[in-house]
Amino acid sequence: MLKHLFNFLLLIMAVAYLAFAVVRYSHAEDMLPCAALQVTVIDSAHATLISARGIEDALRQERMHPVGERMRDINPFAIEQTLERDSFIRDAICTITPGERVRILVVQRIPMLRIMDDAGGDYYIDEEGTFMEAEGYEANLAVATGSISPAFAKRELLVLGSFLRSHEFWDGQVEQIVVHPNKEVDLIMRVGDQVVHFGTVERVAEKFSNLRAFYTTIMPKVGWHKYSEISVAYEGRVICRKRKTDNKVAGA
Repeated sequence: MLKHLFNFLLLIMAVAYLAFAVVRYSHAEDMLPCAALQVTVIDSAHATLISARGIEDALRQERMHPVGERMRDINPFAIEQTLERDSFIRDAICTITPGERVRILVVQRIPMLRIMDDAGGDYYIDEEGTFMEAEGYEANLAVATGSISPAFAKRELLVLGSFLRSHEFWDGQVEQIVVHPNKEVDLIMRVGDQVVHFGTVERVAEKFSNLRAFYTTIMPKVGWHKYSEISVAYEGRVICRKRKTDNKVAGA
């Protein structure tokens, strides 16, 4: 009986000492300065609008860079909130790790289109319809110009941009999207100097399918310089206009 009581007391003392040691060690560790900051940017292979260096520069500017600060004075939540004010950052996760280190994981927004409207607006839009200021950033994307309201950008252009993003061929081929006051769209391509009249942003997949068929079956036969304009605006039809040397209109 006494032996069991003695063992029980030893166990209580061991647990108490362990708790004391953890608290004392944690307190001592809290007083140590942060030794290093590790920043990881997700999807950096797809876009470089946000960099680890840029994150550190932003924290220095806000006087929130953790290196050299006491661990107890570092506020991960405040760091996250500060970084998420950048429109190019979707999420920021800041954690304190062993060895007096701070780790920041950043999920950046990936823009789909650049918008340069007639009112002087210049911004990117991502797949969620979030606007991001273009100043100070560069991305190799199709540029939408013309009579573009924010509502049109979030509806029609988001549909068009989503299609381009999911089809590598067209994403690389469409260079400019020209929006007219009547909300019809023309496309300027990287290959070929024809203007493609797309019409309204409807039946997007069908129109691109018709255009792809025209590219692969007709263009190799007549040459890429025969037509100045191609229209896929009408259902089931591709209509072409020959260059000024021959003003006849051809249908295919």
